Amino acid sequence: MARRISKGTCTFCHRELSKASMTRHLESCEQRIAMQGERESHQQAKTIKAFHVVVEGYRLPMYWMHLEVAVDTPLATLDRFLRNTWLECCGHLSVFRIGGFNYYEDAEIDAYYDWDARRKNMQAKLEEVFSPGQTCSYEYDFGSTTELTLKVISEREVKAGKAIGVLARNSLPIVPCDVCGKPATHFCTRCDYEDKGCLCDACAQDHPCSGVRLSSRVNSPRAGVCGYTGQNAAYTW
Repeated sequence: MARRISKGTCTFCHRELSKASMTRHLESCEQRIAMQGERESHQQAKTIKAFHVVVEGYRLPMYWMHLEVAVDTPLATLDRFLRNTWLECCGHLSVFRIGGFNYYEDAEIDAYYDWDARRKNMQAKLEEVFSPGQTCSYEYDFGSTTELTLKVISEREVKAGKAIGVLARNSLPIVPCDVCGKPATHFCTRCDYEDKGCLCDACAQDHPCSGVRLSSRVNSPRAGVCGYTGQNAAYTW
């Protein structure tokens, strides 16, 4: 079977491109350049420095995002973004592992972290811990852990605005229905433990497991884990 190519959509021109070509595309996207030019044409426009960061699922590289993050953004803000976009289900703990240190929320005041001699606080700003070319990891939930990898692609000046913006994001990976081979839209949480149970709309109706065990497929590396049901619709960035 031919290997499926991971694809995603550029936020600016809305083209669907392969994961491998997205970084190069974002550097030359005409719509992005035009938008930046319009902003810079305003003499009073304030500019800030921002990192271009690529985030992807560890061992789940079909899930990825390109982000533009202001360099003075605290890690805690990036943590909240990742939770609300990809991960949050039950308020689990999380950590950034950067340069041999572990960054937790409230690490300096929470006695839970006393065992970790290399602990630091997520209030650290990205410019204090990140630099172009650097990679690090992030973990959400220390039980049923979802791990991400982050890479800083570059640093550039942009118009002041949101702390975090999505430049591009993967499209929902196509997975065949285990019954008929059509694109799956649901999965059975019971059968998923046996690495099966992906179902299209039609086959989901005839699936023998109880209906409450069927969940819609979601575009996240947290899909099918714990109580995750999808992106927090009430939260926008």
